[in-house]
Amino acid sequence: MIWEFIVSGLLVVGGFFGLVGSYGLVKLPDPMTRLHAPTKSATLGVGGVLLASMIWFPVHHGHFSWHELLITLFLFLTAPVTGFFIAKAHMHLGWDAHELPRPAPDKHWATFAAPDQESLVDRVEAARKG
Repeated sequence: MIWEFIVSGLLVVGGFFGLVGSYGLVKLPDPMTRLHAPTKSATLGVGGVLLASMIWFPVHHGHFSWHELLITLFLFLTAPVTGFFIAKAHMHLGWDAHELPRPAPDKHWATFAAPDQESLVDRVEAARKG
C-alpha cells in the first residue's frame, strides 16, 4: 500500500516537471532561455516516471528490470550534450563573435576561431613534443 503512494507521488512529480518543461519550451522568449526547459525540468520529469517504474515492477511483479536504469543513464548523458549543441548552433546562427563577452584577455571563443588560428589541441601537442 505504501509503495503505491510512493509510485503515485513520483508519477505526479514527474508529470509536473514534464508539464513545466513543455510549457517553458513553448513560452520562453528566446532559444537560449528555452534551452533550459527541456534539459532541466523535462529531464527531471522523465526521471520521476522512470523511478516510479523502477519501484513498481519489483514490488508488484517480483523482478527487477534494468531497462529503466539504462534509460535513465542514457537520458542523463545525452541531455547535456544536446543542450550544448543547441546553444552552439544558436551562437553561430544568431550572434557575431564581437557580440559575445570576452572569455579572458587576449582569448577568443573557440567556436568562432578562424581556421588558421592555433587551437588548444595544437598547443597541447606542441607542449608534448617540445
